[in-house]
Amino acid sequence: MAKAETQEQVVRAEAKWVRLSARKARVVLTHIRGRSVPEARTILAFTQRAAAKDIEKVLRSAVANAETNPILHWNGDDLIVKAAYANEGPTLKRWRPRARGRVNQILKRTCHITIELAPNPRAGELRRSRPAAPTTTEAPAPAETAEKPKRASRAKKKEGAAA
Repeated sequence: MAKAETQEQVVRAEAKWVRLSARKARVVLTHIRGRSVPEARTILAFTQRAAAKDIEKVLRSAVANAETNPILHWNGDDLIVKAAYANEGPTLKRWRPRARGRVNQILKRTCHITIELAPNPRAGELRRSRPAAPTTTEAPAPAETAEKPKRASRAKKKEGAAA
């Protein structure tokens, strides 16, 4: 018998014609793929590469799409990055003159960045696994600690050594 597959709901956002090479964007996208949205935001905030700024904008857009969708009403913190990829866009070709009538071609690359978000299947488990806050209003009993012997001052040590 054939297995009936259910279509998983995914929300996506795409930024097109970003002035960045797809190769540079893919380096950063590999860090956030499969992570939760809060974790991905933290990674992008502390990533040194310039591509992280553009990718963070796309991630924010995807979360906004998920939260404002009238059918889904997902919470942004309960989502994971299902897919994150960068495809090559059109290349802008520019020319720079060189000596003796020759020219150099300059290729300014662009890319299309896409991020897909899906609900985290473990989102409910993560909330339940946190320890509950204490329900009593009593302050915990202070632990008895043995007092440390006080250290002798340097002057007393010198006196003892001289005697």
